[in-house]
Amino acid sequence: MKLGLINSAWVQANQPTLFGLEQTKRIGFDTIDIFCDPLDLDVRERRLIKDECDRLGLPIVSLPCVAVGLIDLNPSVRRWHEQRCEAFLDLAYEYRARNVLLVIGEYIWNREVILPAEQWQWGVDAVRRLGRRAADLGLEIVLELEPFPLSLVNDVDTMARFLDDVAQPSVKANIDISHLVLSKVPPEALRRLKGRTGHVHLSDCDGKVHGDLPPGRGVVPFEPYLREIKNLDIDGVISIELEYSPDPAQIVAWVEEAYSATDRLMREAGLRN
Repeated sequence: MKLGLINSAWVQANQPTLFGLEQTKRIGFDTIDIFCDPLDLDVRERRLIKDECDRLGLPIVSLPCVAVGLIDLNPSVRRWHEQRCEAFLDLAYEYRARNVLLVIGEYIWNREVILPAEQWQWGVDAVRRLGRRAADLGLEIVLELEPFPLSLVNDVDTMARFLDDVAQPSVKANIDISHLVLSKVPPEALRRLKGRTGHVHLSDCDGKVHGDLPPGRGVVPFEPYLREIKNLDIDGVISIELEYSPDPAQIVAWVEEAYSATDRLMREAGLRN
């Protein structure tokens, strides 16, 4: 597998786009995931990202998209968010990416007032339509497993059921190792996602709350998860997710540390190529 970085590490440290792309390549990453919103992206920035990634030889693999409105109570809001997701798919096609990473959000009102099954079905219907659009463009949608109690997809059971209900080959799972730890999902549970996984996120955490730390800064036991990921035989990328650096002025060192630790872990697991 290749080793990538989500460029939100640079964005949240208020670093210019070009600086982040150049540092990503210099440090040694194979690929990059672009954290942006196509509805907010200035046309010059839109072009700069692709041109500079091409110049640097840094393929764009994934575009993260948070679309919690896909399961909103109001049909008009759900329609708007679906159209926004289509804009992400169009941008992914333009950037020659592999996938859009989709976060579909949480049940509202403590799973009361609205039947949970109804919100679930809204999500399934929307992602099924988006999956068809992705397939038409030669792309995939990879679903994020969020480690929160009210998230629609928060463990392997709900991920497998959601994929079953969507029933689109272009819609697959994203594996986020620290999220699995926070959700208390054992490594061997990943075997249920063989042939159904398109992308991987890697970061550390304290085992209690969402962290996105460099490996070694928390308590995540990466080795057994990486062994299971190797057995899934994914033709894809492990992307490091780093956000909210405690010292933005030291963001380069923060990313370098994460790269070195992850590269070592992947090589020891026989995953880096």
